[in-house]
Amino acid sequence: MSSINSISPDKLARLIGVAHCPALIDVRADQDYKADPRFLPGALRRHAESVADWASEFVGQAVIVIDRTGRHASEGVAAWLRHAGATSADILTGGHEAWAKANAPLIQAAKLPQRDALGRTIWVTRSRPKVDRIACPWLIRRFVDPNAVFLFVAPAEVTAVAERFGGAAFDMEGVFWSHRGERCTFDAMIEEWGLAIEPLQRLAVIVRGADTARLGLAPEAAGLLAASLGLSRMYADDLEQLEAGMALYDAFYRWCRDATDEPHTWPATKSGRAP
Repeated sequence: MSSINSISPDKLARLIGVAHCPALIDVRADQDYKADPRFLPGALRRHAESVADWASEFVGQAVIVIDRTGRHASEGVAAWLRHAGATSADILTGGHEAWAKANAPLIQAAKLPQRDALGRTIWVTRSRPKVDRIACPWLIRRFVDPNAVFLFVAPAEVTAVAERFGGAAFDMEGVFWSHRGERCTFDAMIEEWGLAIEPLQRLAVIVRGADTARLGLAPEAAGLLAASLGLSRMYADDLEQLEAGMALYDAFYRWCRDATDEPHTWPATKSGRAP
């Protein structure tokens, strides 16, 4: 029988990638993690036995706890998190195994750069971002590492800064995370991480069109390009621009997932709503 504080894999799949997704915490035992070193998109790795030490990170947040089968450590960890001040703490029904059995996306840990002492991935790219250099951080924050650090530096310094801080250079010629043929860095990341879900694939075409000046690839590419260039003029600080860009890509992602067939008609009805 499922716990009242549980969520099914299909319901969780609808939350992953959206701005209000709860924090996902993978508390599988080390031997289970070594047997399958993949994690749910955006999940943070923590040890169940030390929950008292890290529970304060999630005060005031909604949390979903994931163990191997949904029957081992997750119930206790979720209860502790609720005690520590999480607004809610559910477990994933069936755990990691149920998610994998449903063929839902799982990211290979080996595909990410080494994490720092605080468990964060570090990414370095050129300053003054436009399209790809905002789209990629959005993808990383929403689907890979919500705590990722992004460093925007002068083009000549990208490689050196990445080496100095143990990060990964991206959207630069000659590095792994970059354009591949006619596809942009956003495409490369989706492919490498196995995030072949329909909304992201649809968004990737729009990003590719905007980033490579092939606006005919998707009608929405011109709009994304215009909004991206507008943001670059509004913000002198690259990190402020990134925060504003997160909302932009959240909106495009939700359109790709939920609203591609929704029309906007005119004139409106007397109620103010389109028929």
